[in-house]
Amino acid sequence: MATRKRKPTWEQYARELGINLLNARMERGLSQERLAHFAGISSYTYQKFEKGESRPGAPMNPRLNTLLALCNVLDVRIEDLLPETYPDVLDR
Repeated sequence: MATRKRKPTWEQYARELGINLLNARMERGLSQERLAHFAGISSYTYQKFEKGESRPGAPMNPRLNTLLALCNVLDVRIEDLLPETYPDVLDR
């Protein structure tokens, strides 16, 4: 009998996305400040993204154009940043 992978919560999904951003940034040798500057967002916003937050207690939910700007600076595909298993869209 096949076992289905359990869907993460939005908080878990956002945290994993934050970890993926952190790892990609470290691989490129960029500081949070430089990456944020090149992507056109504030350092504070980017710091929260790496924590998986948008504001305390709320999982991040970045705009698509922000994610694409980060991908462009990090030279990665969006699929490389997004976690493989996504949460149920109705559980927000």
